[in-house]
Amino acid sequence: MSRNRLTRADCLRLLGGGAAASLFAGLPRSAAARADYDFWFTRLRYNSGNWDVDQRMPANVLTSLVDYTNLRVDPQERVIALSDPAMLTAPFCYLAGHKLVEFNAAEARNFERYVRNGGFVFVDDCNHDIDGLFAVSFERQMAAIFGAEAMQKLPNDHAIYSSFFHFEDGPPTTSFELNGWGDDLVHDYLKGIQINGRLGVLYSNKDYGCEWDYDWRNKRFLAEDNTKFAVNIIIHALTA
Repeated sequence: MSRNRLTRADCLRLLGGGAAASLFAGLPRSAAARADYDFWFTRLRYNSGNWDVDQRMPANVLTSLVDYTNLRVDPQERVIALSDPAMLTAPFCYLAGHKLVEFNAAEARNFERYVRNGGFVFVDDCNHDIDGLFAVSFERQMAAIFGAEAMQKLPNDHAIYSSFFHFEDGPPTTSFELNGWGDDLVHDYLKGIQINGRLGVLYSNKDYGCEWDYDWRNKRFLAEDNTKFAVNIIIHALTA
């Protein structure tokens, strides 16, 4: 199921141009230049709603990156305000919640600049429904920033499903989709916003954050590591 281990050299070679190069163009590079790591997990803090969900999830995702790749991975999650220009230098950002998403001017400006300049944001609706408060308000924000038609369903043969492991049926299902909390539907698609043919925003109603939110030491009891798709997401973010 897996490819050979993705080495640090592989990622750095791929990161030498394209999206990564444009991401840092015109920005202060001191944070990136002094980094001791090839990857760090950045959670975006925003003023509205509840951003600090699924607090154990990053540790599981970072453990999988260590297990399956040779990237130098920062073991600590970094939390940065969306309004802080420091987020513009992150290789990958995560944004989630249950409640209202209503960006202020600085948050909207940084979100747009980051995505248009080559950044990647994975957004996960913890309500796992298509008409809840988070879903409706976040999609409204994306329409205001990128246009009403910017958010589109991703085909299940999109490159993100084969960027490291192969998921031939598209996005893996989570155990939370039919538990009565959300809309009682299994969402057989993810959505995204493409910028010049590159995926800049990946949007999920499947509640992967809750699916991956457990003590990292319990991963050894899983029949199949359910964070493998997180590896795909991150490798796609770093190399596409």
